[in-house]
Amino acid sequence: MRIVAAVLLALLGACSSDPRPIEPAPTTQTPTPSPTPTFAYPGTEWAKQPQGDFRAQDRYLGGVRSTCFAVIKDGKLAHDAYWGGTGERSARPAYSITKSVTAILVGIAADEGKLTLDDKAVKYIPQWNGPVSRLVTIRDLLSNISGRHWDYDTDYSQMIRRAPDKTAFAIGLRQDNKPGTKWDYNNSAVQTLEAVLEKATGEDVAAYARKRLLDPIGMRDTTWAHDNAGNTTTYSGIDSSCHDLARIGYLMMRGGRWNGQQLVSEEFTKEATSTSSQLNAAYGLLWWVNKAGHIVTIDRAAGFPQDKPPYEGQLAPGAPDDTYWALGYGNEYVMVIPSEGIVAVRMGSRPNTPDQLTFESFAAGVLDGLH
Repeated sequence: MRIVAAVLLALLGACSSDPRPIEPAPTTQTPTPSPTPTFAYPGTEWAKQPQGDFRAQDRYLGGVRSTCFAVIKDGKLAHDAYWGGTGERSARPAYSITKSVTAILVGIAADEGKLTLDDKAVKYIPQWNGPVSRLVTIRDLLSNISGRHWDYDTDYSQMIRRAPDKTAFAIGLRQDNKPGTKWDYNNSAVQTLEAVLEKATGEDVAAYARKRLLDPIGMRDTTWAHDNAGNTTTYSGIDSSCHDLARIGYLMMRGGRWNGQQLVSEEFTKEATSTSSQLNAAYGLLWWVNKAGHIVTIDRAAGFPQDKPPYEGQLAPGAPDDTYWALGYGNEYVMVIPSEGIVAVRMGSRPNTPDQLTFESFAAGVLDGLH
């Protein structure tokens, strides 16, 4: 009987079973996110995380009269090198890199509601009350399309080398063109931003920079000069080190934010590093950008005998399109490549020829060294 019962139970189980295969319960899998870089901020010094191979770039930069070279990757010091007895805290003239810092100060003043980029400059410079000069805006001055008078002798021999009151000299120059009709690398026009900033903020420009920018990001080895009349020189005048200038580049790359504090708006950093006028696609708001179009370069302003003719193209075709630079006399660079998390700085004297160190070759050397 027990055998019969067992057989019957087996037959009943076979009849009641589902012949389809049993499907496992669906499981939800969270996709593994792509790794993203963790960006750090420096304290008193940059944290060091050596990477890459920069031996070839060091040899080359040393041969073109460089004094320092530093590469920041994702907020840490990947590499640095020094020549001529300099070191991490050695400061030297940054020349027109100062212009890019001046732009940041204008952005800070705009964020604080002290001015707007579309304000007419005559609001702060009452002498510009002529029918055309009164049209010039702060944005025009930042874009180098103000139409203010420019020729090489006036700008370099007179304003830079001889004028004791550089702001008064620059303000007193005539209006040559309607704003937005001509691009000139105009040191005198940029110097008038000293008057704009001082009137808007009520403070000496260098003192304003120290409180709002230089101290907050830890630029302890940086000073800013005044002319003989006591005006901060906004077209040039900063002395700094590679490590300090890297902080300016890093602030811009991080959208104006520093250790949880928004020092200048992200909106301004994006505008400053985008083409400001089709008269020169390579120029933003006192920053050089890697956008394609009609390109005007400034070899004479960098200390070389003559300028290259304007051309259609890009400053550094081999570099990412989002690359931008602050540029100083003698081809000093603060280069920022946001898509790569890179800030790189080169300081030093002028190479023998402009082709020895270019936007393109400096970017290529840094990228090759890291990759």
